[in-house]
Amino acid sequence: MRYFITGGAGFIGGHLTDRLLEDGHHVHVLDNLSTGRLANLGRWAGHDRFALTVGDVRDEDALEAGVAAADCVVHLAAAVGVKRVMEKPVETIQTNVGGAEAVLAASKKYGRKVLLASTSEVYGKAMQTDPSLDALSETDDWTLGAPSKRRWAYACSKAMDEFLAQAYSDEYDLPVTCVRFFNTVGPRQSSRYGMVIPNFVERALDDRPIQVHGDGTQTRCFIHVHDAVRAVRGLLDTPEAEGEIVNVGRPDEVSINQLAEQVRAVAESASDITHIPYEDVYGPGFEDMKRRTPDISKLKEMIDFEPTHSLENILQDTIADVQTRQNDPDPQPSLEQFDGTGA
Repeated sequence: MRYFITGGAGFIGGHLTDRLLEDGHHVHVLDNLSTGRLANLGRWAGHDRFALTVGDVRDEDALEAGVAAADCVVHLAAAVGVKRVMEKPVETIQTNVGGAEAVLAASKKYGRKVLLASTSEVYGKAMQTDPSLDALSETDDWTLGAPSKRRWAYACSKAMDEFLAQAYSDEYDLPVTCVRFFNTVGPRQSSRYGMVIPNFVERALDDRPIQVHGDGTQTRCFIHVHDAVRAVRGLLDTPEAEGEIVNVGRPDEVSINQLAEQVRAVAESASDITHIPYEDVYGPGFEDMKRRTPDISKLKEMIDFEPTHSLENILQDTIADVQTRQNDPDPQPSLEQFDGTGA
Protein backbone atom coordinates (compact mmCIF):
# COMPACT_ATOMS: atom_id res chain seq x y z
CA MET A 1 0.00 0.00 0.00
CA ARG A 2 1.00 3.60 -0.57
CA TYR A 3 0.17 5.89 2.35
CA PHE A 4 0.20 9.68 2.31
CA ILE A 5 0.48 11.13 5.84
CA THR A 6 -0.01 14.82 6.53
CA GLY A 7 1.76 15.85 9.72
CA GLY A 8 3.87 12.73 9.42
CA ALA A 9 6.91 14.31 11.12
CA GLY A 10 4.92 14.86 14.29
CA PHE A 11 4.72 12.64 17.36
CA ILE A 12 1.98 10.22 16.27
CA GLY A 13 2.89 10.63 12.60
CA GLY A 14 6.49 9.60 13.15
CA HIS A 15 5.48 6.44 14.99
CA LEU A 16 2.84 5.58 12.38
CA THR A 17 5.44 6.08 9.64
CA ASP A 18 7.75 3.65 11.45
CA ARG A 19 5.04 1.02 11.72
CA LEU A 20 3.89 1.26 8.10
CA LEU A 21 7.42 1.11 6.69
CA GLU A 22 8.33 -1.76 8.99
CA ASP A 23 5.27 -3.58 7.62
CA GLY A 24 6.57 -3.15 4.07
CA HIS A 25 4.38 -0.29 2.87
CA HIS A 26 5.34 2.94 1.08
CA VAL A 27 4.97 6.24 2.95
CA HIS A 28 4.98 9.82 1.69
CA VAL A 29 4.96 12.48 4.44
CA LEU A 30 3.85 16.08 4.05
CA ASP A 31 4.82 18.32 6.98
CA ASN A 32 5.64 22.01 7.36
CA LEU A 33 7.88 21.21 10.37
CA SER A 34 6.23 23.86 12.54
CA THR A 35 5.84 21.30 15.33
CA GLY A 36 7.08 18.16 13.58
CA ARG A 37 10.74 17.16 13.72
CA LEU A 38 13.02 15.65 11.10
CA ALA A 39 14.50 13.53 13.90
CA ASN A 40 11.19 11.63 14.07
CA LEU A 41 11.83 10.43 10.51
CA GLY A 42 15.63 10.32 10.49
CA ARG A 43 15.97 6.55 10.26
CA TRP A 44 14.12 6.59 6.92
CA ALA A 45 16.22 9.25 5.17
CA GLY A 46 17.28 7.81 1.82
CA HIS A 47 14.92 4.82 2.06
CA ASP A 48 13.41 3.84 -1.29
CA ARG A 49 9.89 3.40 0.17
CA PHE A 50 9.85 6.76 1.94
CA ALA A 51 9.45 10.32 0.68
CA LEU A 52 9.22 13.66 2.49
CA THR A 53 7.72 16.89 1.20
CA VAL A 54 8.16 19.97 3.38
CA GLY A 55 5.09 22.09 2.89
CA ASP A 56 1.76 23.23 4.28
CA VAL A 57 -1.28 20.98 4.15
CA ARG A 58 -3.20 23.87 2.57
CA ASP A 59 -0.73 24.01 -0.36
CA GLU A 60 -2.95 22.63 -3.13
CA ASP A 61 -0.15 21.49 -5.44
CA ALA A 62 1.82 19.62 -2.75
CA LEU A 63 -1.33 18.11 -1.30
CA GLU A 64 -2.79 16.92 -4.59
CA ALA A 65 0.51 15.39 -5.71
CA GLY A 66 0.66 13.32 -2.53
CA VAL A 67 -3.00 12.28 -2.55
CA ALA A 68 -2.97 11.37 -6.26
CA ALA A 69 -0.06 8.95 -5.81
CA ALA A 70 -1.45 7.30 -2.65
CA ASP A 71 -3.85 4.47 -1.95
CA CYS A 72 -4.82 5.90 1.44
CA VAL A 73 -4.55 9.28 3.19
CA VAL A 74 -3.93 9.77 6.92
CA HIS A 75 -4.58 13.37 7.98
CA LEU A 76 -2.70 14.17 11.19
CA ALA A 77 -1.54 17.73 10.41
CA ALA A 78 -2.98 20.16 12.95
CA ALA A 79 -2.18 22.92 15.39
CA VAL A 80 -1.60 20.96 18.60
CA GLY A 81 -0.85 21.53 22.26
CA VAL A 82 -2.74 23.67 24.74
CA LYS A 83 0.07 26.22 24.96
CA ARG A 84 0.25 26.71 21.20
CA VAL A 85 -3.55 26.91 20.91
CA MET A 86 -3.68 29.61 23.58
CA GLU A 87 -0.87 31.61 21.96
CA LYS A 88 -1.97 31.26 18.30
CA PRO A 89 -5.77 30.96 18.09
CA VAL A 90 -6.04 32.25 14.51
CA GLU A 91 -3.44 29.80 13.25
CA THR A 92 -5.20 27.01 15.16
CA ILE A 93 -8.54 27.57 13.48
CA GLN A 94 -7.17 28.21 10.00
CA THR A 95 -4.80 25.23 10.04
CA ASN A 96 -7.27 22.75 11.47
CA VAL A 97 -10.36 23.63 9.48
CA GLY A 98 -8.61 24.71 6.28
CA GLY A 99 -6.30 21.71 6.34
CA ALA A 100 -9.09 19.18 6.82
CA GLU A 101 -11.18 20.76 4.07
CA ALA A 102 -8.25 20.68 1.64
CA VAL A 103 -7.45 17.02 2.43
CA LEU A 104 -11.07 15.92 2.08
CA ALA A 105 -11.51 17.78 -1.21
CA ALA A 106 -8.35 16.28 -2.71
CA SER A 107 -9.28 12.81 -1.46
CA LYS A 108 -12.72 13.13 -3.06
CA LYS A 109 -11.15 14.25 -6.34
CA TYR A 110 -8.93 11.15 -6.50
CA GLY A 111 -11.23 8.70 -4.73
CA ARG A 112 -8.90 8.01 -1.80
CA LYS A 113 -9.76 6.53 1.58
CA VAL A 114 -9.07 8.92 4.49
CA LEU A 115 -8.39 8.54 8.20
CA LEU A 116 -8.76 11.92 9.89
CA ALA A 117 -7.38 12.63 13.35
CA SER A 118 -9.75 14.33 15.77
CA THR A 119 -9.47 14.75 19.52
CA SER A 120 -11.17 14.06 22.83
CA GLU A 121 -11.23 17.84 23.27
CA VAL A 122 -14.47 17.91 21.28
CA TYR A 123 -16.33 16.46 24.28
CA GLY A 124 -15.49 19.59 26.24
CA LYS A 125 -17.06 19.66 29.70
CA ALA A 126 -19.58 16.89 29.04
CA MET A 127 -18.62 14.85 32.10
CA GLN A 128 -18.97 17.90 34.34
CA THR A 129 -22.38 18.90 33.08
CA ASP A 130 -23.63 15.31 33.18
CA PRO A 131 -22.09 13.60 36.25
CA SER A 132 -23.95 10.38 35.40
CA LEU A 133 -21.49 9.76 32.55
CA ASP A 134 -18.89 7.13 33.47
CA ALA A 135 -17.16 7.42 30.12
CA LEU A 136 -17.54 9.34 26.86
CA SER A 137 -18.96 7.48 23.88
CA GLU A 138 -18.97 8.66 20.29
CA THR A 139 -22.69 9.51 20.36
CA ASP A 140 -22.66 11.53 23.60
CA ASP A 141 -23.53 15.22 23.46
CA TRP A 142 -20.77 17.79 23.82
CA THR A 143 -20.55 20.75 26.19
CA LEU A 144 -18.10 23.43 25.11
CA GLY A 145 -17.30 26.70 26.83
CA ALA A 146 -18.04 30.23 25.64
CA PRO A 147 -16.13 31.72 22.67
CA SER A 148 -14.46 34.11 25.11
CA LYS A 149 -12.63 31.08 26.57
CA ARG A 150 -9.90 30.74 23.96
CA ARG A 151 -9.08 27.16 24.87
CA TRP A 152 -12.27 25.93 23.13
CA ALA A 153 -11.14 27.23 19.73
CA TYR A 154 -9.18 24.00 19.25
CA ALA A 155 -12.14 21.80 20.18
CA CYS A 156 -14.45 23.72 17.87
CA SER A 157 -12.00 23.55 14.96
CA LYS A 158 -11.63 19.79 15.31
CA ALA A 159 -15.39 19.39 15.70
CA MET A 160 -15.80 21.19 12.38
CA ASP A 161 -13.27 18.76 10.88
CA GLU A 162 -15.55 15.91 11.97
CA PHE A 163 -18.62 17.61 10.52
CA LEU A 164 -16.77 18.10 7.23
CA ALA A 165 -15.67 14.46 7.19
CA GLN A 166 -19.21 13.23 7.87
CA ALA A 167 -20.55 15.56 5.17
CA TYR A 168 -18.09 14.20 2.60
CA SER A 169 -19.01 10.67 3.64
CA ASP A 170 -22.77 11.29 3.43
CA GLU A 171 -22.86 13.47 0.32
CA TYR A 172 -20.02 12.00 -1.75
CA ASP A 173 -19.62 8.48 -0.30
CA LEU A 174 -16.02 9.28 0.57
CA PRO A 175 -14.58 6.44 2.70
CA VAL A 176 -13.46 8.44 5.76
CA THR A 177 -12.90 7.48 9.39
CA CYS A 178 -12.52 10.01 12.21
CA VAL A 179 -10.38 9.03 15.20
CA ARG A 180 -10.76 10.85 18.52
CA PHE A 181 -7.40 10.48 20.25
CA PHE A 182 -7.34 10.66 24.05
CA ASN A 183 -4.01 11.92 25.50
CA THR A 184 -1.60 9.89 23.39
CA VAL A 185 1.85 9.84 24.99
CA GLY A 186 5.21 8.06 24.89
CA PRO A 187 8.75 8.29 23.50
CA ARG A 188 9.66 11.25 21.28
CA GLN A 189 6.83 13.47 22.50
CA SER A 190 7.85 17.09 22.97
CA SER A 191 7.11 19.07 26.13
CA ARG A 192 7.18 22.37 24.24
CA TYR A 193 3.44 22.75 23.76
CA GLY A 194 2.09 21.89 27.19
CA MET A 195 2.21 18.06 27.00
CA VAL A 196 2.02 17.01 30.63
CA ILE A 197 3.95 13.72 30.84
CA PRO A 198 7.15 14.78 29.01
CA ASN A 199 7.04 18.04 30.96
CA PHE A 200 6.81 16.21 34.30
CA VAL A 201 9.48 13.70 33.27
CA GLU A 202 12.01 16.33 32.20
CA ARG A 203 11.55 18.23 35.45
CA ALA A 204 11.77 15.05 37.53
CA LEU A 205 15.01 13.93 35.88
CA ASP A 206 16.54 17.35 36.56
CA ASP A 207 15.20 17.39 40.16
CA ARG A 208 13.36 20.61 39.35
CA PRO A 209 9.90 21.25 40.82
CA ILE A 210 7.14 19.35 39.02
CA GLN A 211 4.55 22.04 38.29
CA VAL A 212 0.93 20.91 38.44
CA HIS A 213 -1.52 23.32 36.78
CA GLY A 214 -4.59 24.09 38.86
CA ASP A 215 -5.33 22.08 42.00
CA GLY A 216 -4.32 18.76 40.39
CA THR A 217 -7.60 16.98 41.16
CA GLN A 218 -8.54 16.93 37.47
CA THR A 219 -8.20 13.44 35.98
CA ARG A 220 -6.99 12.25 32.59
CA CYS A 221 -6.50 8.97 30.75
CA PHE A 222 -3.28 8.24 28.85
CA ILE A 223 -2.62 5.78 26.03
CA HIS A 224 0.82 4.70 24.81
CA VAL A 225 1.55 5.86 21.27
CA HIS A 226 2.31 2.28 20.23
CA ASP A 227 -1.19 1.22 21.28
CA ALA A 228 -2.69 4.23 19.48
CA VAL A 229 -0.80 3.40 16.28
CA ARG A 230 -1.94 -0.22 16.53
CA ALA A 231 -5.52 1.02 16.74
CA VAL A 232 -5.03 3.26 13.70
CA ARG A 233 -3.58 0.36 11.72
CA GLY A 234 -6.56 -1.79 12.64
CA LEU A 235 -9.07 0.89 11.64
CA LEU A 236 -7.32 1.49 8.32
CA ASP A 237 -7.77 -2.20 7.52
CA THR A 238 -11.42 -2.33 8.62
CA PRO A 239 -14.05 -1.35 6.00
CA GLU A 240 -16.70 -1.16 8.75
CA ALA A 241 -14.85 1.86 10.18
CA GLU A 242 -15.58 3.95 7.08
CA GLY A 243 -18.10 6.69 7.79
CA GLU A 244 -17.59 6.27 11.54
CA ILE A 245 -16.13 8.24 14.43
CA VAL A 246 -14.11 6.12 16.86
CA ASN A 247 -12.52 6.84 20.25
CA VAL A 248 -8.91 5.72 20.66
CA GLY A 249 -7.72 5.79 24.25
CA ARG A 250 -7.12 3.88 27.45
CA PRO A 251 -10.00 4.22 29.98
CA ASP A 252 -7.97 4.33 33.19
CA GLU A 253 -8.20 7.61 35.07
CA VAL A 254 -5.43 9.20 37.09
CA SER A 255 -5.46 12.61 38.76
CA ILE A 256 -2.72 15.00 37.78
CA ASN A 257 -1.58 15.03 41.40
CA GLN A 258 -1.28 11.22 41.32
CA LEU A 259 0.50 11.42 37.97
CA ALA A 260 3.08 13.82 39.39
CA GLU A 261 3.68 11.49 42.34
CA GLN A 262 4.05 8.48 40.04
CA VAL A 263 6.48 10.27 37.73
CA ARG A 264 8.59 11.29 40.70
CA ALA A 265 8.61 7.72 42.03
CA VAL A 266 9.41 5.99 38.72
CA ALA A 267 12.13 8.56 37.94
CA GLU A 268 13.53 8.23 41.49
CA SER A 269 13.49 12.01 41.64
CA ALA A 270 13.95 14.44 44.51
CA SER A 271 11.67 17.01 42.84
CA ASP A 272 9.11 18.91 44.85
CA ILE A 273 5.55 18.98 43.52
CA THR A 274 4.14 22.49 43.28
CA HIS A 275 0.87 23.98 42.02
CA ILE A 276 0.48 26.94 39.70
CA PRO A 277 -2.79 28.68 38.73
CA TYR A 278 -3.94 28.19 35.14
CA GLU A 279 -3.94 31.92 34.44
CA ASP A 280 -0.26 32.14 35.41
CA VAL A 281 0.55 29.58 32.71
CA TYR A 282 -1.86 30.39 29.89
CA GLY A 283 -3.13 33.88 30.69
CA PRO A 284 -6.80 34.83 30.52
CA GLY A 285 -9.27 32.84 28.45
CA PHE A 286 -8.40 29.38 29.73
CA GLU A 287 -10.87 26.83 31.06
CA ASP A 288 -10.25 23.20 31.94
CA MET A 289 -12.42 20.12 32.46
CA LYS A 290 -12.36 17.87 35.53
CA ARG A 291 -12.65 14.48 33.79
CA ARG A 292 -12.27 13.04 30.30
CA THR A 293 -12.56 9.26 30.10
CA PRO A 294 -13.07 7.31 26.86
CA ASP A 295 -15.58 4.58 26.19
CA ILE A 296 -13.66 2.34 23.76
CA SER A 297 -16.30 -0.36 23.33
CA LYS A 298 -16.80 0.64 19.68
CA LEU A 299 -13.07 0.29 19.00
CA LYS A 300 -13.03 -3.09 20.73
CA GLU A 301 -15.95 -4.33 18.64
CA MET A 302 -14.42 -3.16 15.37
CA ILE A 303 -10.85 -4.44 15.72
CA ASP A 304 -10.79 -6.50 18.94
CA PHE A 305 -8.59 -3.84 20.52
CA GLU A 306 -7.21 -3.77 24.06
CA PRO A 307 -4.46 -1.40 25.25
CA THR A 308 -1.39 -3.37 26.28
CA HIS A 309 0.70 -0.64 27.97
CA SER A 310 -0.02 0.45 31.53
CA LEU A 311 0.65 3.95 32.83
CA GLU A 312 3.81 2.63 34.48
CA ASN A 313 4.96 1.25 31.10
CA ILE A 314 4.27 4.64 29.54
CA LEU A 315 6.30 6.45 32.19
CA GLN A 316 9.18 3.97 31.99
CA ASP A 317 9.38 4.32 28.20
CA THR A 318 9.14 8.11 28.34
CA ILE A 319 11.77 8.38 31.06
CA ALA A 320 14.15 6.10 29.14
CA ASP A 321 13.62 8.14 25.98
CA VAL A 322 14.23 11.49 27.69
CA GLN A 323 17.33 10.14 29.43
CA THR A 324 18.71 8.86 26.13
CA ARG A 325 18.16 12.21 24.42
CA GLN A 326 19.70 14.10 27.34
CA ASN A 327 22.78 11.88 27.49
CA ASP A 328 23.30 11.29 23.79
CA PRO A 329 21.21 13.71 21.73
CA ASP A 330 20.31 12.49 18.25
CA PRO A 331 21.62 14.92 15.66
CA GLN A 332 18.80 16.59 13.77
CA PRO A 333 19.06 15.25 10.21
CA SER A 334 19.28 17.79 7.42
CA LEU A 335 16.74 18.13 4.65
CA GLU A 336 19.46 17.21 2.18
CA GLN A 337 19.56 13.71 3.68
CA PHE A 338 15.98 13.19 2.53
CA ASP A 339 16.64 14.26 -1.07
CA GLY A 340 16.31 11.56 -3.67
CA THR A 341 13.95 9.44 -1.60
CA GLY A 342 10.79 8.23 -3.22
CA ALA A 343 7.78 6.39 -1.84
